[in-house]
Amino acid sequence: MNRRSEITAVVLAGGMGRRMGGQDKGLVEFEGRPLVAHVSDAIAPQAGRLLINANRNPEVYRRFGHPVIADDIEGYQGPLAGVLTAMKRADSPFLLVVPCDAPRLPDNLAEKLLAGLEQQAAEIAVAHDGKRLQPVHALLSTTLADDLETFLAAGERKIDRWYGRHAMAVVDFSGQPETFINVNTFDERNELQAGRRTG
Repeated sequence: MNRRSEITAVVLAGGMGRRMGGQDKGLVEFEGRPLVAHVSDAIAPQAGRLLINANRNPEVYRRFGHPVIADDIEGYQGPLAGVLTAMKRADSPFLLVVPCDAPRLPDNLAEKLLAGLEQQAAEIAVAHDGKRLQPVHALLSTTLADDLETFLAAGERKIDRWYGRHAMAVVDFSGQPETFINVNTFDERNELQAGRRTG
């Protein structure tokens, strides 16, 4: 997209992978490559710069060719901790947030989210797959960093509660629901690889 220089993207790979026995989910193989490789390859062309938010194995994540950032807040505080860390490192008006476990991301994610954000005069744009909101597939104004820092400092962690404090655009991706399928367990990974998961 011709406005990619206005967007910094972050792949959230900082979780504990509880449902995968504590494995570093971004490094779990899918179709012969780590999940994070699929996601970063899909998102890098949509942004001026891409960051990988990882709290473990930074040396492995660096092999994918993008800066690796760990949460500024210690103790695996959830996706918003990674979002805040990326906002502070971004040198652009917008931050595109995606999870490391959605290997089929659409190539028009940033473009559609940015259009939705501007059309609805919002500060946050979130993808909707036709059935549910996808809160970690979002475009955020980086001017929200101070507010997010205050929110987290107050002990809050829930992403929907923070979004609810701001003007939020819901962007319709109901024509591409399969692109938001995520991999939480090895069984889900195996089913998606075998073509048995469609939603």
